[in-house]
Amino acid sequence: MTAPLDLKATTYEVSEQIATICLNRPHRANAWTGRMHTEYRHLLERAETDPEVRVILVTGSGDKFCVGGDAQALDGHSKSGSYDAGTAPDLATPGDPSFAAFREDFAYHFALSKPVICAINGAAAGVGLVLACYADIRFAVPGAKLTTAHGPLNLPAEYGLSWLLPRLIGGARAIELLISSRKFLTDEAHAIGLIHQLVPRDALITETRAYARDLIQRVSPAALHQSKRQTYLDYHRDVGSSVREANDLLAEMVRAPDYKEAIAAFLEKRPAKWQS
Repeated sequence: MTAPLDLKATTYEVSEQIATICLNRPHRANAWTGRMHTEYRHLLERAETDPEVRVILVTGSGDKFCVGGDAQALDGHSKSGSYDAGTAPDLATPGDPSFAAFREDFAYHFALSKPVICAINGAAAGVGLVLACYADIRFAVPGAKLTTAHGPLNLPAEYGLSWLLPRLIGGARAIELLISSRKFLTDEAHAIGLIHQLVPRDALITETRAYARDLIQRVSPAALHQSKRQTYLDYHRDVGSSVREANDLLAEMVRAPDYKEAIAAFLEKRPAKWQS
């Protein structure tokens, strides 16, 4: 694990087995910087390696989630004629290192063993939308503006969003949002399946945490891990490989103590007491 950081662009807390990472530059609408990226990756690794954490929740401070790259940084790229991510080469890369594709920027979310739930509390643009899309589950306030943002800035679709977005909402919808870089609301995002649930602002964190607590109580840690791992690996492989691995995992997981506990809890109509 990487050394502790003095957090300046984020906050972190753990409660009820939920690690909450908050983007914390409200004076800049939580605009993304190299410092924020460095801290965010560090905190994901911290949550991933903490045995007391079962779910990771990501949100923003104030009334915005993340409006994209900081304007001062974008201006700096223009003046220098080159792109500088503003990060050091020794960034934390959280999660299982066994699949190389998941070691890249933001794809590291797929390598985590714990689910990431995003609570989109306001506008999400550019890299802010990218971050939300790489979460496993998305809650959002109604009426917040979203956009890929890159087109009017003469930039490409960022961080693999051109690969991910079609897999989340389908090719036709994704290509329109990517080509146009238009603004759309979380209400439309919910209608097309990008947002899982719309929640009033004053209940967003409460409802998101309630969903996380339900996952923690009802679903075993191993099942959460393997379901997530199988899904993202299956984006990259054939159906036969998926079936074979599922059969292997079935044979392995029925021998685990948590399977015996799951069946006992089911028969006794009580919550399970997970051991892993």
